[in-house]
Order: sequence, then structure tokens, then C-alpha cells
Amino acid sequence: MADLFTQPEDGLRNLLPVDGVVEYHGPILGPAEADHYLDHLLRDIDWRHDEAVIFGKRITTKRQVAWYADDAFSYTYSQTTKTALAWSPLLLDLKSIVETACRETFNSCLLNLYRDGSEGMAWHSDAEKDLVKHGTIGSMSFGAERKFALKHKQTKVTVSQMLEHGSLLTMKGTTQSHWLHSVPKTKKVLSPRVNLTFRKIRITE
Repeated sequence: MADLFTQPEDGLRNLLPVDGVVEYHGPILGPAEADHYLDHLLRDIDWRHDEAVIFGKRITTKRQVAWYADDAFSYTYSQTTKTALAWSPLLLDLKSIVETACRETFNSCLLNLYRDGSEGMAWHSDAEKDLVKHGTIGSMSFGAERKFALKHKQTKVTVSQMLEHGSLLTMKGTTQSHWLHSVPKTKKVLSPRVNLTFRKIRITE
């Protein structure tokens, strides 16, 4: 049986006490390189306002999103379906960086743009039927430092991590089955944040 107080071989600590694995790698890019990517992400991505169905009513969020993948995959969440755009060279560079850092492969990426702290993400889990069950999600952050919060679905225990510019966080295993996560709104943040969540879409023949 593994010693719970022993650091894993890769030196990463699991942020979750039970029922999943969330590892914060910290910044994996230098400040200048992270600034370069942020500038291009803000300028070159095909950002669109997100839509969701809440209590039977379709709403448009202030937060903007974009969806890119290997193929024109369809991805449904919040009762809204998106069709993926083709990777740009910039996104392929970032995909390679993330895959190397977490030793995983991904075939898609959902991007979120938060213009300032007035835009956030409510509690949810990334457990849509289109995703590979228990697959790893690699979440890369650029721009404003924001809190990433997690809450256990049964016990309501919460943990949080501040996500730095150019940083990587991974969610693995049964995390999505047992935990919700969110990006809380805050009046303290006045600058934008871009988040890229690299994912594995199920491929059906």
C-alpha cells in the first residue's frame, strides 16, 4: 500500500484528498513565452460567446469560448452542441507542450476567455458522454491569475489552487465522477485570462 505522505515520482502532489487526481504543475513556460502565447490567443482565436440551457431557458454568457480538434468533432455540453475547428499552428505548439509535460495525448481543446474577474465558471464537472471516461484533461492558463476551486459531490469538501500565467493543471481518473470545479468571480481581477482544456473525445466507428 502506498504511503499517503510520499511524493510521487514526478514530484507532483495530488490536490484531492480522495476520489480522483488533480495535479498542479505550476508554470511550465517562462514569462516572456507565456506573454507571447497570450497575445496570439487573444488576437487569433475564433472567440464566440458561449450558450447554455439553464432551467429550460437558453442564455448567452459573457464568457467566450472556442473549440478545436483533430477532426470536426461535435461536442455537447449544457445542452449546446459545438463543431470543432481545425487546429492552428499556435494551438498545435501548445498541444505538444502540454502532451510532453503530462505524458498524455489529446485530440481536442476547449478554450475559455474571461475578460476580467466579472466572468467566471459555475460549479460543474467535465463528464459529458462525448469525452473518454476517466480520461485526463490538461488545463493550461494564460493571463490573470485566477482561483480554481473543487468541491466533492457528496461530502462538499472543497480545495482550491491559484492558477498562474503559463501554468498547467491536470485532472485524472475518477475526478469528474466525484468532484465539481469552478472559477469563482472576483472584483479584484481587471485583466483577461485564457484557459485551454485539452481533452480526449471518444471516436466511434
